[in-house]
Amino acid sequence: MFRLLMAWMTLWFAVSGALAQSETPPEASVRQLWQQLDYVGVDYGGAVAGGVVRSASEYAEMREFAGNALKQAQALPPRPAREHLIAAVAALNDAVERRADAAEVGQLARHASDLLLASYPVPVAPKEAPDLRRGSALYQAQCAACHGATGRSDGPLAATLNPKPVAFADRDRARSRSVLALYQIVSQGVPGTPMPSFGSLSESDRWALAFFVGTLSHDDTMRERGAAVWKADTAVKAQFPDLAALTTATETTAEGLGAERARDLMAYLRSDPRALADGQPRGIGLARSLLHQSLDAARAGNFPAATRLALSSYLDGFEPVEPMLSARNKPLMTEVESEMLGYRAALSSGKADAAAASAQRLETLLTRAEAELGAGATDPTTTFVGALTILLREGVEALLIVVGMLAFLRKAERSDVTGYVHGGWVSALAAGGATWAVATYVVSISGASREVTEGVSSLFAAAVLLGVGLWMHQKSSAGRWQAYLKDKLSSAMSRRSAWALFALAFIAVYREVFETVLFYSALAVDGNGHALVAGMLGGVLILALIAWALLRTSARMPIGKFFTISSVFVAVLAVVLAGKGVAGLQEAGWLSASPVASPRIEVLGVFPSAETLLTQAVVLAVALIGFWVNAMAGRRATSAPTART
Repeated sequence: MFRLLMAWMTLWFAVSGALAQSETPPEASVRQLWQQLDYVGVDYGGAVAGGVVRSASEYAEMREFAGNALKQAQALPPRPAREHLIAAVAALNDAVERRADAAEVGQLARHASDLLLASYPVPVAPKEAPDLRRGSALYQAQCAACHGATGRSDGPLAATLNPKPVAFADRDRARSRSVLALYQIVSQGVPGTPMPSFGSLSESDRWALAFFVGTLSHDDTMRERGAAVWKADTAVKAQFPDLAALTTATETTAEGLGAERARDLMAYLRSDPRALADGQPRGIGLARSLLHQSLDAARAGNFPAATRLALSSYLDGFEPVEPMLSARNKPLMTEVESEMLGYRAALSSGKADAAAASAQRLETLLTRAEAELGAGATDPTTTFVGALTILLREGVEALLIVVGMLAFLRKAERSDVTGYVHGGWVSALAAGGATWAVATYVVSISGASREVTEGVSSLFAAAVLLGVGLWMHQKSSAGRWQAYLKDKLSSAMSRRSAWALFALAFIAVYREVFETVLFYSALAVDGNGHALVAGMLGGVLILALIAWALLRTSARMPIGKFFTISSVFVAVLAVVLAGKGVAGLQEAGWLSASPVASPRIEVLGVFPSAETLLTQAVVLAVALIGFWVNAMAGRRATSAPTART
């Protein structure tokens, strides 16, 4: 079994490496591609005007960047919208080659940039509103010598540089430049120019510097008018719901508000981004806001962006309040989840009308959910039940895997190796605490990251458990457990095998701890800390009783019966985890979802989608076929001596 487990571990790390290289491109490469697209869209007008080249060197640079962008897009790993992205970048490259109008090139560049971030999302905003005073000090220390004290490209070193530093105060170029673009330039520099990278600065300093540079084309009068518009017009606030909306916006993209209003709003919000942080929606409010944005994107034909926003509506808005809602009204929670799955399915099919109808139903369900949560928002009982059910839901599967490993080692009389199993789950708890600290104080862990982590680890655990279950059943069918354990297992156990047990225990527990700590963080926002701790302690107590009962029962069970029952149980658990793994990757947007008329039974990993049910059916079929083959082989082995006699 331990060779089999090591083989699965080797496969897991190989697959993980492949995913890291082929499925999830490095964040830096996506950002670099986005930067090149943005650079072409903003600066092309300085190279070509009316089909005539104004600057041969700048036009050569535009051609180089557009060509490199196309190569980088073609090198991206497969995603549903990858071909659309490549086509969009190819159209941009073609427009540059034929010296198209600057307005056309800018529009094509923005379209390609939107597709890129929708298909390969990366963080596009700071965790907190940046400090503009810090940004001003950094600018004077790092940038003024070249770009000038007020951003007019008149610093003492400007005359010695080729090409000349960008004039950040230039209104024409500033209209099309986003804060994210400035952040990228600060972080990466501009290859082929004297503009260096300031990657040695902290992330918060780079954002502060980028925001300050974004204010240099505005004056106080613009900022005052923008503040008045922001305070008086609630519709405008819907256009900028968070820092990500502000960092990716430009005056050009916001001109639906009117050119002057867009300029004034940008002037105010960039100078005081804290205005966005006040009264930020969360929970149901955030889910509803993102749903509206998603539907608007779908109606505009931008289905990749609509899908990304729909996923965020569920993962970042609704899912954190699921435990609270489930404790009060489980059927309503299930309705919302199912309808959100249907909405995403309509988007993936490109059906705007069906998506609109689904969004309308979701609006009604979210209103009901909001009322349900509001009625008990300060109820300690609700917090207690939520904390208790979260821990039990997330902890039982990990407990069963760890207890099964310990029971197996006890039957094999290898108590010297149990320390590796204990070390695995204890390390997972410690890693979960570190995850909580990182999510709270360092970076924001998105819902998509949470689901990808749980989905991939669930599928890995399912694969390992299926293999182990078949191996156990094969040996139990042969009926020679005692001899096998004493003659083979004792000599076969190695340090490498023991570390494989450590790894399996760690993964099985961490996948649940990762989910639990983030859910608990969401519950803690509403207060009732004593009820939260009580629910957690109650869950720990129940899990400890379950573990004690399982270990005691297995110790009394005859060895042959133990391994026969365990093999079936492990295979069933593999089916459950396979369903949950696929569902997690669907919720993260990695896999498509095709809703079907099926009950939702989370404890069994059954979800109403064709993909999850098919995966579980395949795993179940493999288990049943394997059990049948083992049984036939066992019968032949039993009858062989009789035949020879």
